[in-house]
Amino acid sequence: MTGIRDIDVLILGAGINGAGLFRDLCEQGISCVIADKGDFGGGTSAAPSRLIHGGIKYLETGELRLVAQSTLERNLLLRNAPHLVRPLPTVIPIFSWLRGVPAALRTLLGSATAPRSRGAVLMKTGLAMYDFYGRRHRVMPRHQLWSKKRALREIPPLTPRIVAAGQYYDATVTLPERLVWELLADGMGANPASTAWNYAMLAGTDGAVVHLATPDGPQALRPRLVVNAAGPWIDRVNAALGAPSRLIGGTKGSHILLDHPDLIAALQGRMIYFEADDGRICLVFDYLGRALVGSTDTRDDDPDDVACDDGEIDYFLDALRGLLPGLSFGRDQIVYAYSGIRPLPASDAANPGLISRDHSAPVAEPDEARPWPVISLVGGKWTTFRGFAEEVADTVLARLDRPRQRDTKLMPIGGGRDYPADPAAWADRAGRETGATPARAGVLLARYGTGARAILAAEGAAPAMLADADHSLAELDWLVRHERVRHLPDLVMRRTALAVTGHLSRRDLDRIAALCAGALNWDTARMDQELRDTRALLVSRHRLRLA
Repeated sequence: MTGIRDIDVLILGAGINGAGLFRDLCEQGISCVIADKGDFGGGTSAAPSRLIHGGIKYLETGELRLVAQSTLERNLLLRNAPHLVRPLPTVIPIFSWLRGVPAALRTLLGSATAPRSRGAVLMKTGLAMYDFYGRRHRVMPRHQLWSKKRALREIPPLTPRIVAAGQYYDATVTLPERLVWELLADGMGANPASTAWNYAMLAGTDGAVVHLATPDGPQALRPRLVVNAAGPWIDRVNAALGAPSRLIGGTKGSHILLDHPDLIAALQGRMIYFEADDGRICLVFDYLGRALVGSTDTRDDDPDDVACDDGEIDYFLDALRGLLPGLSFGRDQIVYAYSGIRPLPASDAANPGLISRDHSAPVAEPDEARPWPVISLVGGKWTTFRGFAEEVADTVLARLDRPRQRDTKLMPIGGGRDYPADPAAWADRAGRETGATPARAGVLLARYGTGARAILAAEGAAPAMLADADHSLAELDWLVRHERVRHLPDLVMRRTALAVTGHLSRRDLDRIAALCAGALNWDTARMDQELRDTRALLVSRHRLRLA
């Protein structure tokens, strides 16, 4: 270990909230260190429904401020990260005309039970409100109310029990873990005095000094302020910092991905956002060629050992059979499953779905043993990370007596910088400059934004490809060498979507492991161990079939 390093802010936890705050503070000239005990974006931030949405269901719980912020942040992300965040037309099947209005009024007045059935009148009112709240920086069309006849024409396998359907627009994030990484990379680029570490464990505190065990060796940091962005681990981290708390009351959200070409064809790029028979909200949409189905919302507080269980899978398949009787569904269609713990505020609510998705940032002020305050980032949702980061950054800047230098509202993220208005023209030009075909340039533009140019240059005119997936060896080698990959799952689960889409075969995994070994100087024993650990993780926890 070298000497003690003085920094302005230490952020513990490199999920989406921590990464968003890191970038914001770095842009203001604040020296930051962000550290995560696993990989960047590898915890709860790797397990969302992959939606960037305004939260239409929050209308009925009266969280109007959250809807306003969420719809604004959705619109900003569509502008600032167009390579990763894309419009998602969404259809809500409606099973009655008038049901749900009295129950919705009761919920607005504080009832602990959401309406079980939302009729056409209620949905029309909600969609009109949703359009109103999403008017700032609007980038997508307004809603439509479809007749039963049109709904069944648009999505033929839908159950004929519907009386109508509503269509509105939200958005999806194609590679959420990449967005986390690009925020971190932007932050380090804006302020070279700042550092991001993955696989860095909190080793304890000693007065004003925080000790980390990092891949680069032990580190001793003397921060002026500490931010706890550890998500569902917040209370554990606060205890280790000498600021015990009871802030988190997490719920488990699980998802499955299906290899189901008939369902993908029926969806035509849309999401169906629907009520299961028990009144809970489910969703299904085309995620990179797979049908993503989610999500559950049950009490759970063990983020280190969370997985999608058989009961949840039965629940999803039964819900799909009821919604789409014109299609068949079975376990043999599952190519991947994942779960995470939502870091929601502690609550005694009987219905986990009614726990607020809003965020807060309580502060543990310094005491005799701990000279720096601890700000904990509680709650929140993927969509609102930038706004949450802005609020907390302003608090940090005020405590450090530093002015805000840059507004992040219209600041592009990573490969969204200089994103072309005409992607086809960009692909033609990049192809001429790098030797790549325009088609390949277009694929990588959609995957990495304008960051694709460096990868295209590394690939050259005739890249060697994986056997079973549309990724080149040069592409993967570039990611390993430039994006802090330390373990095999970092590459196949987070820097790329190879695992989650189920396109990862055993022979490709072997080849990727050998590539990592060459780039990271692994010996044969290390490579074999990485392969064993990765196979076990993907097969046992994520139900991936390594063909």
